[in-house]
Amino acid sequence: MKLFDVYPLFDINIVKGEGCYVFDDKGNKYLDLYGGHAVISVGHSHPYYVSKVTNQLNQLGFYSNSVVNTLQREVAQKLGEQCGYPDYSLFLINSGAEANENAIKLASFHNGRKKVLAFKKAFHGRTSASVSVTDIPAYSAPVNETDHVTFAPFNDIEFVKKELASKAFCAVIIEGIQGVAGIHIPNDNFLKQLREVCTETGTILILDEIQSGYGRSGKFFAHQYADIQADIITVAKGIGNGFPMAGVLINPMFKAVYGQLGTTFGGNHLACAAASAVLDILKEEKLVENARNIGEYLITELKKIPQIKEVRGRGLIIGMEFETPVKELRTKLLFEEKVFTGATGTNVIRLLPPLCLTKELADEFLVRFKKVLSK
Repeated sequence: MKLFDVYPLFDINIVKGEGCYVFDDKGNKYLDLYGGHAVISVGHSHPYYVSKVTNQLNQLGFYSNSVVNTLQREVAQKLGEQCGYPDYSLFLINSGAEANENAIKLASFHNGRKKVLAFKKAFHGRTSASVSVTDIPAYSAPVNETDHVTFAPFNDIEFVKKELASKAFCAVIIEGIQGVAGIHIPNDNFLKQLREVCTETGTILILDEIQSGYGRSGKFFAHQYADIQADIITVAKGIGNGFPMAGVLINPMFKAVYGQLGTTFGGNHLACAAASAVLDILKEEKLVENARNIGEYLITELKKIPQIKEVRGRGLIIGMEFETPVKELRTKLLFEEKVFTGATGTNVIRLLPPLCLTKELADEFLVRFKKVLSK
């Protein structure tokens, strides 16, 4: 049997990670400015993280959700304290797509409505409901096609108001910062008005913070720059620092009903040990503040580079748009300067490094990046 060929791969076998570096099987050392798609939040192989996960595995890796799991309660308490939503409930699952599936489902259960309003260029996952609210037609199979979803222009509050006035929409779903679209930030005033119109029309506001959350933007959640609260927040990526995990943060107005939501592997003991360790490290090492400070510095320095058409982002979720395709530039950066970055679309490079990135490492990246640009 061979692997199903779903990704174009770089011919690099990464076998080890440490902090903001990864190493391949040939001994090459790479500066990681991508964090495996924004997943590595507290750094590769953080000693405390490794210890917590190892100790838990030595005791119990998994048992079902039919018994008490105090580790789940520990994660919920720590997360509530740090993220600014202490009165919300937490449902733990395995992936970002699952988080959005359950968020949409919960909204529809709550108000009995069928339609969802999403935004153009949105990405919310590749499974059934989540791909239906993803504005990438190539990802959607015929079985996923639906007339229950409307895509609004990004930051267009008048379009949203007109649609929601029908009171046919169970939810609006929006990313805290659009990632796959190329790092596009919703306007703070737009989010404030979106919050108001959702409240007025009984529409559930879902904030997808899967890529932009968990401190990456310089606040725990990117939507907190607009000083609003969402009804449901979805998280994944950095929650487990590489351990597959996700969560749905749920407003107290939602009533839990047995059977409506469920999961086999979600919130298992090993995942919770990983998530608990991440929250401890975020707090102890002030990584949300670090993401804000280093991100501001990096964005300021990148804006000085004339070859870049536009720099967008907050904290350590950064997009650099060029006039020309970036494939060759990114390849040279990887193979000649040993720096991992991401790309989206044709002309945008994404930076999503571990939140422990230091100013020294940011400077190291800038030196290597400018070297490639000068060739």
